[in-house]
Amino acid sequence: MPLLPSKSFKTLSLALFFAATLFCASGANAAAQDQTAPLNNGHNSNNAEGKASSAPGIDSSSRRGGDMSLQLGVGDLLEMSVYGVPELATKTRISSNGDMYCPLIGYTHVAGLTAEEAQKLIETRLADFVKNPHVSLFVTDYASEGASVLGAVARPGVYPVLGQQHLFDLISAAGGLSEKAGRSLTVTHRSDPDKTATIDLSRNLKDNPDTNVPVFPGDTIIVRKADIVYVVGDVTRPSGLLMEAGGLTVLQAVALAGGTTRTAKLSGAKILRKGPGGMTETPVELKKILQAKAPDLQMQADDILVVPSSTGKVIAGATLQAALQAATLLSVAAVP
Repeated sequence: MPLLPSKSFKTLSLALFFAATLFCASGANAAAQDQTAPLNNGHNSNNAEGKASSAPGIDSSSRRGGDMSLQLGVGDLLEMSVYGVPELATKTRISSNGDMYCPLIGYTHVAGLTAEEAQKLIETRLADFVKNPHVSLFVTDYASEGASVLGAVARPGVYPVLGQQHLFDLISAAGGLSEKAGRSLTVTHRSDPDKTATIDLSRNLKDNPDTNVPVFPGDTIIVRKADIVYVVGDVTRPSGLLMEAGGLTVLQAVALAGGTTRTAKLSGAKILRKGPGGMTETPVELKKILQAKAPDLQMQADDILVVPSSTGKVIAGATLQAALQAATLLSVAAVP
């Protein structure tokens, strides 16, 4: 009988060694497989019985309510590694069905489990292929545990709600209120989407700690933009002005615009207001308001306060300026 070459003999020895190892591993895992039969009945997400047993003793719907323990959910980004088996390392996102893909075992239902519970479940299923697997599961992005912060904040978006979080924590994570933020916001809880709570904000958030309500995953926070009124015409700084919670009057708007100029026609001021029937015009006795002889008028959102120029004052001013320039030229010419 001819002898095998040295290289072939080594290859055959390695093959026999791995076959013996697999045989021993399968025998060692037989008892474990019997004890975990409910978990190993199926290795894909379509097996309803396998899904039901993937979270023993855990009610996903109740835990996602007031309990703030971190649970895996749809959209979460996971990184899995198995000690000593780098080939099984993977990075995957939980599908809309609540499943994550794992090498060798396929799809595993992990939605509603904590990361630790998901690790144990994956280790149990991997035991059919790997001897004593040690699985590490790291959550890169808790997409399902985030709250939406929208509206007048510096960085609108979805922010993770990890542990016990409150309203001001989420506003701070979003970069704080923007310059156009109003003094109220709404909070809608995922557990009760038909009910929206309106919260009034003070200028300094710390002045009213009762408004710092708890926030849960799936909640939506919308910071409303402040109402704006516009002051145009013969004022120092024509601009749009933010209305505070208490509103804005004509006198306050004029003051914030830097006051009227010398050529303003105070008796011709008016408010332009857009209503259901179109644009309306309301006369404003600005001269009497400034003299405290008429009541100050309350402005509404998107009102336009127009302060026109006085033609007589403009002409008189131009004439005076021309006269001053002529006098200056004569005085210069008179100098020898």
